[in-house]
This record gives sequence, structure tokens and C-alpha cells, in this order.
Amino acid sequence: MNKHILITGATGMIGKKLIESLQKGGHSVTVLSRKPKNIPGVKLYLWDVYQHKIDQQCMEGIDTVIHLAGENIAAHKWTKKRKQQIIDSRVLSTQLLYQAIKETKASVSTFISASGAAWYGDSGDEILTEESPAGYGFMAACCEQWEQAVDQGKKLGIRVVKFRTGMVLGKNEGALASLEKPIRFFAGAALGSGRQWVPWLHIDDMVSMYTTAVENTLISGAYNACAPFSVTNATLTRAIAKKLHRPVWPFNVPKKILKLILGEMSEVIFISTNTSAQKILAADFKFRYTRLEDALSAIYSPQK
Repeated sequence: MNKHILITGATGMIGKKLIESLQKGGHSVTVLSRKPKNIPGVKLYLWDVYQHKIDQQCMEGIDTVIHLAGENIAAHKWTKKRKQQIIDSRVLSTQLLYQAIKETKASVSTFISASGAAWYGDSGDEILTEESPAGYGFMAACCEQWEQAVDQGKKLGIRVVKFRTGMVLGKNEGALASLEKPIRFFAGAALGSGRQWVPWLHIDDMVSMYTTAVENTLISGAYNACAPFSVTNATLTRAIAKKLHRPVWPFNVPKKILKLILGEMSEVIFISTNTSAQKILAADFKFRYTRLEDALSAIYSPQK
């Protein structure tokens, strides 16, 4: 059955590909954006999270919401003000969406939201399932508040899905683009100890996960949006270098130096989250890329 889906964060790395995938699947798409944009085949409405403004007409005919919006955590230094923006862009935006649903009496039956694998904080080598508790640190606290806001939809009888997302790998975008820069310039090296676990998944699998959640009403609650085999930072660095035909330095970039350069934001680099994909696999989700080598080969293929 085709759905009418409202998407926030539609111009981001995931959103752009997700719109295309949903439209190909026969679904109708409406976009909620901060700025007027021309996106083929979609209706666009405006909102301003910080001003608590939303064009409530965006809810007309909507049965599914996919909430991807949120400030880029790596765009600016983590000042006190910036950290609050990162939280507010996720929590207040969620609250604003639910407010619009209630006030318009929209027939929304499903609310699918991004979250982060950072929910678990720095957990060393522990294998993390969706039943594992929230961890410590700024990003863990942010994700916890975010998910608490998303879970309010349950009180409205809405099916809630939360994807605790790892590093999404895509060509020339996101974290991979940042990681490959020093490697391309022959300055590739593992960060910190290099032993920290990095959950990852290919952009195509991330998009497929969202479309599956739209169509499969049995999917509910939190899911680790990560491929079945996490890798360490050192393994990831070497794998990228291999695809780029570049060497990796035999020594790691010291944690002390990264903290000096990045400040508190260095938390993102050092947390170790060894996530399990068992729950999403048990929901019959089929990964296209389960091995890092295959995912990177697809991304760096000349045809891509």
C-alpha cells in the first residue's frame, strides 16, 4: 500500500537518496524544510524549529513521518551554545512535529526517526544490543533526550521506529569524505588507540532500512542501523587507504593532539560502539553490504 510521507532533513546525505527511493516505490513525498528549495516531484513546506514555527498544512494527507533533521555535529566547535543547538535541533523539532500532528488531527500512524549509535557512549569491546542502556558523554545524552522526545508518539497511538545510526558510507559525502582527505594526501593514520569500534553501513542499506520501516508495520522500537560486522578505527583507515592506493603511517595520531585540535568534539572519534545488527536481521532485513571491503569497493568503483 502506497504511503504519503513527510520528510525532514530531506536535503541531507540520506534524505536525497531516500526521496528518490520512496518515489520509485510509488509513495508520495512531502518535504518540511528551513528554506525554500526546488525538489522535483514533492510539495515543500517551511518550518523554523528555533522560532517554534511550522506550516501545519504539511500534515495534510500524511500517514508517515520520517524525521532526519538535526544540526551537523561536526560543522562547528562544540561551545556551550553549539551543543544546545545540536540537542534542540533534534528534540524541539520532534516536539514541534508532534504538536502539529495533534493540532491538525493528522492521521499519522508511523513516525520513523534517526538517532545515533552514540546512544551507547564509549562501551569498549562490549557487544551492544538495543536493550543495552544509554551511555555517558554529550552525544549519548543528546541521543537519549532525542529518543525520549520521539517516544512521545506512542501516547498518540503512533508506531515509533528509531534508527541508532552508525557511520553512513557514501561517495564524496559525510564521514567518509572527511576520513579520506588526509589519506589522499599521504597522511593517513589510525586515530587514538585505533582499537575503538566503528559501526558502519552503506548509504544504500540505510535508505533501504528506512523504506522497509515504512512498509513493514511489524518494525517498531529502536534498531541499530549498522552492518553486521563493525570494524575498528585502524581497520577502517587501512581499508580506505587500500581503495585509494595510499599508505598508512605506522604510528597513530595521539589522542592528546586530537583533543587539542577538536576539543570536546573529539569524543565522536574516540567512543567505541560495537553494535549488534541481530534485531534488524531478525526483522528479515537484507543487507546489500555486510562486509566493509564490499561496501568500499562499491563506493570507489569507477561506475559510481
